[in-house]
Amino acid sequence: MKGKIPTIIVLVMLVIGVVVGVFLVRNRQIFRLGASGEITPKDVRVTNITESSLTVSWTTDNETSGAVSFGKNEMLGQTLLSEVEGQATLHSAVLTGLDPESSYFININSNETEFDNNGVSWQVSTGPVLEPTTETIVISGKILDTDGNPAGGVLVYVAIGGGTPLSTLTSSDGNWVIPISTSRTLDLTSFVSIDEENSLAEISVQGGIGGIASAQIYPISAKPAPPITLGQVHDFRNLPPSTPGETPGATIEIPEGEEQESGFAVPETATASGQTVTLESVDSGEVVATTQPEFFGEGPKGTVITVTLESDPVIDQVTVGTDGEWNWTPPEGLLSGTHKITLSWRDAQGILRALTRTFVVQAAEEPAFTATPSASPTPRATSTPTPTPKPTGSPTPTPKVTATPSATLTPTKKPTPTATGSSLPDAGSPGGTLALVLFGVSLLTFSTLSLALSFKKEKSA
Repeated sequence: MKGKIPTIIVLVMLVIGVVVGVFLVRNRQIFRLGASGEITPKDVRVTNITESSLTVSWTTDNETSGAVSFGKNEMLGQTLLSEVEGQATLHSAVLTGLDPESSYFININSNETEFDNNGVSWQVSTGPVLEPTTETIVISGKILDTDGNPAGGVLVYVAIGGGTPLSTLTSSDGNWVIPISTSRTLDLTSFVSIDEENSLAEISVQGGIGGIASAQIYPISAKPAPPITLGQVHDFRNLPPSTPGETPGATIEIPEGEEQESGFAVPETATASGQTVTLESVDSGEVVATTQPEFFGEGPKGTVITVTLESDPVIDQVTVGTDGEWNWTPPEGLLSGTHKITLSWRDAQGILRALTRTFVVQAAEEPAFTATPSASPTPRATSTPTPTPKPTGSPTPTPKVTATPSATLTPTKKPTPTATGSSLPDAGSPGGTLALVLFGVSLLTFSTLSLALSFKKEKSA
């Protein structure tokens, strides 16, 4: 009996040690997953694909900072901040300055934690260069929250004619404008053919914690469309056409301080601290009635600005004068249709900044500038970069991203995964996990030795 008592005790200790070790490690894993889920990118979508730009948007459960890392290989190398300032649950990053018909690898950064698509980066492609559309079709509207107030900073998506989806962020007044004639066929080789009376526009709204909404409407009745309320499904298919000649009343207020990095080389000229370059002559989505509009704004004197007009394309440079103002006019007349202008410059810290606006030219034989000035920008300090994708499969970010079928990134396996070790971000310090492992190993070793000594004692007795 004397020899059996220690053996039973040791066996009990061994079982307890194993159970406690498994329990502690499992609980820590659950904790890590919970912490990761709060900042994990969800509803990842790729929209507005052209030959030189595209938009990546996503949501998070908690308010986070957002950015996109991208590059032509899996080393990535460039980073572009979200258009949304500060911490938010809705994120959208516009990648500009991309090369036509080129593949790019993309990861999403959320609160400085990098997420990929289950261990591999998303791979996306830009389209070929196309002749500008001969006819510009623009739809607009307003988003309201559940209390009937304007919903600013929410994501609006439009799909029409089976083409690539388009998107935009609402202004502070809840207004939105989208040129649907820029939607391309899924192979990106041509623009979608749109019949304003018969091509149904599918509108979806992502309001984050404010809820979602959807609507169906024909373009002829969406100039502007009736207000869309979050949490509701709208059917506007029976609406009469909008008043002929009615100009969309929505204006998009894109903060001038958005740090969007361009892929074009920009001189290493830094701007004065606390100041930024502004574009005051045209709002995003605005319609201008001249083929040679004048673009102007303000900025720190001496700042060299690279102007990229992507639709033609034209690349030029202009320097901010001693009075803190700059202006630029395209050397040749622009064709009727949708155009995009990007301003790139270096700030005081040498960080590359960029500002992008989309506008519509409706040629009327008018000689001068017709756009309306927009509000002065609010500067914001951040870092930067720029990418480009093509919709195909359905993506999911590293921990896990819930992607939407309409325009998502196709993951491609990395030959040699780098930089991301685990797809799950650590929710605590590595020391905690190591301590738990050492504790379990020590307890198991002690139990095993005790059992061995006990059997030896039994045998000798």
